[in-house]
Parts: sequence; structure tokens; C-alpha cells
Amino acid sequence: TWGNVSAYDPELKVVAIKPSGVEYDVMQVEDIVILDLDGKIIEGEYKPSSDTPTHLEIYKNDPRIRGIVHTHSRWATLFAQAKIDIPALGTTHADYFFGAIPCTRCLTTQEIEGEYERETGKVILETYHERKIDPLTIPAVLVASHGPFTWGISPEEAVHNAVVLEEIAMMAWHDMILDPNLQPMQEALLHKHYLRKHGPGAYYGQK
Repeated sequence: TWGNVSAYDPELKVVAIKPSGVEYDVMQVEDIVILDLDGKIIEGEYKPSSDTPTHLEIYKNDPRIRGIVHTHSRWATLFAQAKIDIPALGTTHADYFFGAIPCTRCLTTQEIEGEYERETGKVILETYHERKIDPLTIPAVLVASHGPFTWGISPEEAVHNAVVLEEIAMMAWHDMILDPNLQPMQEALLHKHYLRKHGPGAYYGQK
């Protein structure tokens, strides 16, 4: 099924996540699995997504995050497989992400052969900690040799970020073909476009 989606309710402290291996076009609302942050199933007849431990690690680390999406979308996965960040090259990127989309390090053999899905969540958190990135300013990551994860303050925002990520990955790949020596966009322009939409003095849109 090439990915999974989850939502977190901070009041009830429960996660709703896609069942493992169930195709989206046949899945019903009642098929969604409800579980707590320790992974204990509260409601649902199916097994939760095999990537559930990854989602739980992220939710437990940052309660601001209320939705997570994991895909294997073509262009973003291309960068993940190449093990390189998606650089911030233009204002389409800057409207949603405050800098390059980071790619994690590769998991070690021990991590892969151990609690693989949990270790995937931990390497995502490690990447943001080591690079000193606020997860809400760059709500997307590439897991090396795997694929993208996006998140947001709502499930809807997480899905939207996944769509935008795929678009900017496609544009970045073509930009880098046109000019292999292309440099990231100006910092001033990155700041202007991101902060006018997301900063404390944001003025984009109707408010």
C-alpha cells in the first residue's frame, strides 16, 4: 500500500492509524486502528501499520504534532534513495519549509535487525536534534534508502505537506539537472517567504 497515515488526539492520548496491508480504495472508517502511545490496541479488528512504532516515537517526542504521513512518492523517495537533502531552491519550497528537507543517516545493521521501525523514528528525531531543526518549521524528512515522512498540527496539514513535498522534490531534481552547480536560494528570500506565512507577524492570506 506504499505508506500510511495517522492522527493523534492529545486529550485522549490515542493514535488512529491505517491498518497494515489494507488497500486505501477498500478501507473503511471502521478499519482504522486506535491505540495508545505505548502501542496497545484500544479499538480495531486489524493489526496497525507496521510503521506504527515510527509514528509513536515522533508523537511522544513532540505533542504539537497531530498528524503524520509516510509515503513512497516518486520524487521525494528519489532523494531519499540518493541519501541527499532536498535543497531550498525557490519560493514554492520556502512557503512551506524553512530550509532544506533533511535526509537521515543510514540505519546501522544493528538498528535494522533490532526494533527497526522504532529505530526509524529515533533516527528521524536524532536528525532534527543534531541539526537543531524545529520539526514544525521543516515538517518533512527523508529516511535514507527508504522514503519521506511528513507531519503537521493536524492530519490534514500532514497530508498537504506530503503533496507539497513531492512537488518541490520534482522541481528540485529538474533544477539540479539544469544546473548541477545550483546554489540554494537567498537566505533573505527564504526568510521572507516562510515568515510572511508562518512567522509571528505573518500577513499572508485572509485573517
